[in-house]
Amino acid sequence: MPSDISDYPKIMGVLNCTPDSFSDGGAFFEYHDAMVQAERLIAAGANIIDVGGESTRPGAQTHPISAEEEMRRVIPVIRDIKKKFDIAVSVDTSSAQVMQAAIDVGVDLLNDVRAFQDEEAFRVALHSNTPLCVMHMQGDPRNMQISPQYHNVVDEVYAFLQKRIQAFREAGFKQTIMVDPGFGFGKRLADNLRLLRELSHFKTLNCPLLVGLSRKTMIGELTGKNEKERLAGSLAAVSLALWHGADMIRVHDVAETVDAMKVILAVKA
Repeated sequence: MPSDISDYPKIMGVLNCTPDSFSDGGAFFEYHDAMVQAERLIAAGANIIDVGGESTRPGAQTHPISAEEEMRRVIPVIRDIKKKFDIAVSVDTSSAQVMQAAIDVGVDLLNDVRAFQDEEAFRVALHSNTPLCVMHMQGDPRNMQISPQYHNVVDEVYAFLQKRIQAFREAGFKQTIMVDPGFGFGKRLADNLRLLRELSHFKTLNCPLLVGLSRKTMIGELTGKNEKERLAGSLAAVSLALWHGADMIRVHDVAETVDAMKVILAVKA
């Protein structure tokens, strides 16, 4: 992991170069708008910027975009952020082609909501020598929130992440593997709350722990607020995640999260 993001905890700023992401879809779809937002995220205190070109919100479009279109959206942005700013960049993708193109322009982290279960994506990640993040998702974005079911959500998510870590290590992967329990990805409100309550259990995987709670539906379910009004709820959830050992927090509202993190770290110290 690059030295500027290996001293945890850190803040990952979300940069969705999509027309249809759940919270900010369309806002940074154009290259110029994306670059301006990248500069804002950096100024606000982000340690890494997560660039994504395909929406994975609940109920996302039936037909995924082509790899060519996804690359058109994200590769110029990743390339030019790396050229213009001294900042780490991750790519949020499940496409092997997009991963390879991002690696070619110097991306620092591969972030796959499907945990590299696609054989070609696994192969690209394995041979890339690039740190990666594996996330748990039950189902896929089209159907993941229709009727998710668990016997024991913590044990099942843990076992899945452990299996993905093992697959990479047994194949000889030496780089950092981060884990993400996948809040909101095929989970009911009760599942999300239990994962947050028992988040420290995932530290026993001995991998850095990435958590994405920003503006999510679970916050709306608890507060009754829409995506644009979930800052306070998001900060509460983020604070709990940090208290329970999260190493990286993926957020839309970077400046506010920086302040919350300072308080949590001061108390923990």
